Amino acid sequence: MCGRFASSRRPEDLAATFEVEKWEEPQEEFAPDFNVAPTKEVYAVLDRPLKDADDPRPVRQLRTLKWGLVPSWSKAPEGGARMINARAETVHEKPSYRRAFTSRRCVIPADGYYEWVTAPEERQLEVEGKKKRPRKQPYFVTPADGSVFAMAGLYEFWRDRTLPDEHPLAWWVTCTVITTEAETAPLADGPDEGPRSLADIHPRMPLMLTPDRWDGWLDPSRTDVEDLRTLLEPPPHGLMRAFPVSTAVSNVRNNGPELLKELDGPEEGTLF
Repeated sequence: MCGRFASSRRPEDLAATFEVEKWEEPQEEFAPDFNVAPTKEVYAVLDRPLKDADDPRPVRQLRTLKWGLVPSWSKAPEGGARMINARAETVHEKPSYRRAFTSRRCVIPADGYYEWVTAPEERQLEVEGKKKRPRKQPYFVTPADGSVFAMAGLYEFWRDRTLPDEHPLAWWVTCTVITTEAETAPLADGPDEGPRSLADIHPRMPLMLTPDRWDGWLDPSRTDVEDLRTLLEPPPHGLMRAFPVSTAVSNVRNNGPELLKELDGPEEGTLF
């Protein structure tokens, strides 16, 4: 899954990386977010015609969206906090995601994502209620070459009918991150102790799109479901590395570059 990630790249750098044509300067000075949690505003890259423009062609835009997808048919937005992830295996058929999958796809850029180690035997004990939730060691997963971590996402529009059209909060634009099965191949620059693969940390991971898939994924003219599903293939193995970080990241109120500091090994008293 993806329940927390880091996003510290400046919007102008993201615009250059993704060849963005249109992005709005933020009203407040950009502040990197090292602990992005559900319901926060996140940067997303999408191809869409500009509103009220005479030219109908899609324009690549960098926009801020709320993380936690609210389907257009929802009566209320509260469920968005639970819809932060969509499974790649079923995204084309689930009512909450299938329309966005065919027409409203985006890329959510990040430095990488956090995941808390979940060993199979520990998970089973938790499921059976035989063991309290252990203190788990968080890991930061990031491209080994330092490049942007481009997560496949979907976005959706939701209209708050309790507000008038001119109200700035009348329309919500929300998003979700698509996840896939975690890699079982050895990590690049793997740790001396602890997990040897992403699957050893957690059975799911965000679907990373390599640069050769960005244009195809963002192209709104591609609407054939089976064609789009070919873009959901996991990236080649060996592109990611993972390292233990401080358990301070487990508290969403903590936010700073120190959360990305690589530890020599798991913290004392944590799983792994």
